[in-house]
Amino acid sequence: MGMNAQRTDYDSGLVNQVADKHLAQLQQVWPEWEQLLPEQLASLRRVLGLSDFVAEQLCRHPEWIGEFFQHGFNHPERQNFTAVLHELMQEASTEEQAKQVLRQYRNKQMVRLAWCDFLCLSPLENALLDLSVLAEALIIAARDWLYNDMCQSLGTPCDKQGTPQPLMILGMGKLGGRELNFSSDIDLIFTFPEHGETVGGRRTLDNQQFFIRMGQRLVNLLGQVTTDGFVFRVDMRLRPYGESGPLVVSYSALEDYYQEQGREWERYAMVKARALGPWNHFSDQLHDLLRPFIYRRYIDFSAIDSLRRMKQLIAQEVRRRQLTDNIKLGAGGIREVEFVVQSFQLIRGGREPELRCQSIYEAIGALYHFHQLDYFAAEELRSAYSLLRQVENLLQAINDKQTQTLPDNALDWHRLCYATDTANEAELRANIEAAMTKIHRYFRDAVGGEESSEAVYDCWTVQLWCAPHLEDAKLLLAEHGFEDDSLADTLFAWKDTVGRRSIGPRGRETLDKLMPKLLEEIGLTNAPADAFKPVCGVLEQILTRTTYLELLYENPGARQQLISLCSASPWIASELARFPMLLDELIEPAQLYNTTSLDDYASELRQYLLRIPADDMEQLMEGMRQFKLSQQLKIAAADVTGVLPVMEVSDHLTFLAEALIEQVVHYAWQQVTERFGEPQDIRAGDMAFAVVGYGKLGGIELGYGSDLDLVFLHNAVEGTTNGERQIEVGLFYAKLAQRIQHLFSTRTVSGILYDVDLRLRPSGAAGLLVSSIDSFAEYQQQEAWTWEHQALVRARFIYGDNALAERFADIRNNVLSMQREPQPLAEQVHQMRLKMREHLLKVPKEMFDLKQSAGGIADIEFIAQYLVLANAHQYAELCMWSDNVRIFEVAAELELIPVMCAQALTQIYCHLRDESHHLTLAGKPTQLPWEQVRQSATQVIEIYQDVLGIRV
Repeated sequence: MGMNAQRTDYDSGLVNQVADKHLAQLQQVWPEWEQLLPEQLASLRRVLGLSDFVAEQLCRHPEWIGEFFQHGFNHPERQNFTAVLHELMQEASTEEQAKQVLRQYRNKQMVRLAWCDFLCLSPLENALLDLSVLAEALIIAARDWLYNDMCQSLGTPCDKQGTPQPLMILGMGKLGGRELNFSSDIDLIFTFPEHGETVGGRRTLDNQQFFIRMGQRLVNLLGQVTTDGFVFRVDMRLRPYGESGPLVVSYSALEDYYQEQGREWERYAMVKARALGPWNHFSDQLHDLLRPFIYRRYIDFSAIDSLRRMKQLIAQEVRRRQLTDNIKLGAGGIREVEFVVQSFQLIRGGREPELRCQSIYEAIGALYHFHQLDYFAAEELRSAYSLLRQVENLLQAINDKQTQTLPDNALDWHRLCYATDTANEAELRANIEAAMTKIHRYFRDAVGGEESSEAVYDCWTVQLWCAPHLEDAKLLLAEHGFEDDSLADTLFAWKDTVGRRSIGPRGRETLDKLMPKLLEEIGLTNAPADAFKPVCGVLEQILTRTTYLELLYENPGARQQLISLCSASPWIASELARFPMLLDELIEPAQLYNTTSLDDYASELRQYLLRIPADDMEQLMEGMRQFKLSQQLKIAAADVTGVLPVMEVSDHLTFLAEALIEQVVHYAWQQVTERFGEPQDIRAGDMAFAVVGYGKLGGIELGYGSDLDLVFLHNAVEGTTNGERQIEVGLFYAKLAQRIQHLFSTRTVSGILYDVDLRLRPSGAAGLLVSSIDSFAEYQQQEAWTWEHQALVRARFIYGDNALAERFADIRNNVLSMQREPQPLAEQVHQMRLKMREHLLKVPKEMFDLKQSAGGIADIEFIAQYLVLANAHQYAELCMWSDNVRIFEVAAELELIPVMCAQALTQIYCHLRDESHHLTLAGKPTQLPWEQVRQSATQVIEIYQDVLGIRV
């Protein structure tokens, strides 16, 4: 009573002002206030001034006030929460009604408990226990209601013996320790004992699927914000594999995860884990299977090392001056008490069962009992911890808001001072600082002295990698000058990925050594968060391949190349992630940027394939893909670093494709002739077969990821093959084309070789896969559309017999040299360009598609094609080249267009292709803002209109 008398003397104008405002609002909605006794009205007015949350709830439910005064603030007692809730939930027939019951009961009891806290009607440990028991009762009531509801509609989940299986819930953190804050999130893990199926429903459902559905509904039932608020914010991220793991797993899966993949920070978290609800044999089983993971009979070096790294992380935290007002994370804060106590539990709990308790208060008592803390130390820790927990609880009860930061306004300081019976803010601050100083002293004693600044710098990325919580990582990064929180977010998402992968002890040890080095080197880049994302995408693919992890750990050059290439090009990063064998190419940076000579791709490929047995077609297909990928990586590396200009990049990609086409045709020929023999009447060593490249391949302008536009031709005479299974020659070449397609498009470990498009053949998709050279000539001269002649401008002989090469060149020259009327030709070319643009241009008005927008690459290509088709009958040299740049050179020499125009088209064309390459490597759409290309695009449009004589 003495304390309450002193509180009466504590007078705050700010608190009184707020109290009067809230009381006036309450009086408007609750006329019965006039029936209150003077001391009741005084108590009500006081609490209205101390807690906005209480005021808001009482204005919505003023009928609670009479109940509180009638029954007393210790009613109902905590042991009755479960029974009362059970009765209330029986009346709920729908999920919406269940939500309302849970939320209104929660709010009513939280108002009562806040009233007790602010007016000091209950000791702190009782208040924390009340909050925890209330939370547990609400969770179990929601669980049991959902279980009954789902069993009625889906059947009861049972094991193989027909025993009903329950959803078991592990309460983690302060809920597990029965020391919940006023406005805490609740950390939960859902599990069930045995696999099986539902019994009694319309159809059977796997137990895990039943409980996953139930878990999803339970999280929603507790956490969804309705007009009545929420019950609790539910955090499920502590479950196996974190957010990426199943919401609910069986006991056996839980045990396997912690035995095989459990990390030290998960041991730390599991110290407070507790099965919620009425205790039964399922609860015993759950704790029995977790105990060997949490508490080891002997301390192994990995545990000691992990504790040391956690110590270093917290030592970093407590030096942060900006956290002095954070009573959880600051030096001497709540976190340090938890660390000291739980580290003792982890080290000694295996031998001393009494230390296996979830409550900090109980654990401090047990540590005193086992002489780990003397009496004075235990009492100082308990007292200091209690003050911080009291202030934390009151801070959160002011507005039902999760916070551990001391107020930044006078009103809330006055509220805290009243509730803690302190004269003023200065005195309360002094008390808090004294408590935190004591805690920090015991913390230093438990974990050792402070490291030197040099040592801290040397190992800070080790601490970053081992940080148990996201907020720890963000604070550590902030101290080292990283303002962007996204690096910490990405790192923790990556750690979650690592946590759910089984990589074995050797792999995990290597990864733990590698990651601090990678993080330190990534930290030196201009955009660490952007660099880390693609790098961890690569690492994700090699987690189970310890050899690659060791490669990166042992080779600083390879690490540096990985970071620089991934930073420079998301496309390269995606290639490395898809095909980890490319990491071998990073070991020698000098070789990485030493691209193969254009003339050597074919011989290099043959040498590469010699190491594979000639009769192992699967391995030969894989070998070709690996060769392509490694060569393409070299080209891209030289490209992003400026070693290769755009024209040479396309040359290299084109010559690489040609070498692979030759090898594919060779293997396809080998396979088909083994079955059917060769066509009769062809010369030994010949195939009477040719591959013609169209589009970018024909124009020697391939890009990354380009497909191959191919046309197949033959000049064999009619007849049959000479094998044991003779088939008609036309069918033979069709089967050869199909085999070529198969070798290109079959997906192996290293993906496909190329996408192949055969639609430019005579009659398109309706035509034969392979045309005879004579029918090809007849089609081009008599049936082909103008757009097909445009495509022929870009056609180039890629592979085949010399006789076919000569014949194709003649046909191409003759077709392109046909005399055409300029005006109808220009109209046809222009209409085709408009049709293409209509179908393919998909960008906003303010953006410019490098290929399809007016003034882009396609317009330049059409200018070149028109110049050839309109003038080749007079100037045969226009038929010599299939690439646009040299067509413009010849056209300028022939004075068909001004030299300045040809140079402008060439320059713009090369620039746009260069931009296209780099945007592809950057993993972005091939678009630029219109304003950025306005001048060059306008120039192209003007030249296009002048050359074709078109006015738009």
